[in-house]
Amino acid sequence: MSSPILVSLALILSLPFVFFFTQHLLPQFSPDSDDLSLFHRATTTTTTTAHTTNHLSTKPKIAFLFLTNTNLTFAPLWEKFFTGNNHLFNIYIHADPTSSVVSPGGVFHNRFIPSKLTQRASPSLISATRRLIASALLDDPLNQYFALVSQHCVPLLSFRFVYKYLFKNQLLSLASFTANDGNFLYPSFIEILADDQNLNERYNARGENIMLPEVRFEDFRVGSQFFILNRKHAMVVVRDKKLWKKFRLPCVNVYSCYPEEHYFPTLLSMEDPNGCTGFTLTRVNWTGCWDGHPHLYTPEEVSPELVRQLRVSNSSYSYLFARKFSPESLAPLMDIADDVIFRD
Repeated sequence: MSSPILVSLALILSLPFVFFFTQHLLPQFSPDSDDLSLFHRATTTTTTTAHTTNHLSTKPKIAFLFLTNTNLTFAPLWEKFFTGNNHLFNIYIHADPTSSVVSPGGVFHNRFIPSKLTQRASPSLISATRRLIASALLDDPLNQYFALVSQHCVPLLSFRFVYKYLFKNQLLSLASFTANDGNFLYPSFIEILADDQNLNERYNARGENIMLPEVRFEDFRVGSQFFILNRKHAMVVVRDKKLWKKFRLPCVNVYSCYPEEHYFPTLLSMEDPNGCTGFTLTRVNWTGCWDGHPHLYTPEEVSPELVRQLRVSNSSYSYLFARKFSPESLAPLMDIADDVIFRD
């Protein structure tokens, strides 16, 4: 038998093995069809319901979106934060299915949404966030704010303070709610920066001018991954297809690739800059950061003074949440929860 025939036969026989290894050994990323279906339902389902219009005493809610790839270590602190306010919030958890996250129970019971793999320096964190937002939009038309937090985030103030801070004039009658397609007219708290020193490298992380024509360099923004969006902007995020086509592309320069810090600030800056505050309500300490990670607070650093310092911003607003805290910080945080953190 001639060599060409032997080579061809060998290639044909090897195909089943190639198929097996690509299916079972290589990382698998599910197709977008289920996400697209979720996003479509979230943006086409009527948000004003009979329950909303017939009960004038109904109050708007905050949807807390937990994005995690480890156990929710600070669940006991959050449980204390949420206690007594069940009618004013909902919880949604996106947990990387490869990380075997265990439900902490309590208010977190049955709050996990269908989730997919998440990785740094990839658009998977954007997809995960959009899944959380879409799930919250669909679940309850009273969800009017969507607060994204991680397993390393902790509250700095009581739920009562947070709620009043976000809904400063929340008794603006429910007529206002129904008259605006089920949306209260409050701003989104998202950091939007145009003067980052590495903005050019971040913009061209996928290749020079790859973002054109959808995203011009002068429109490109950067900001904190963690934000609080109003319902109008949550709909913008889930409905978007134009910018997502660009931000879903893989990066060639992974050292400047932080899609989740670029997509949301850029999208909302382009869509509705006046409806956004331009700042986040989640405090992060970038002093001594390494490999793109902020400072990690340890138990020895936790104190009433630290909590009070973390609340203070350089402007008139207060930070409501903070990160990153080590898992071992739970005990000292619980020790000061009642007398410091949740005492207004």
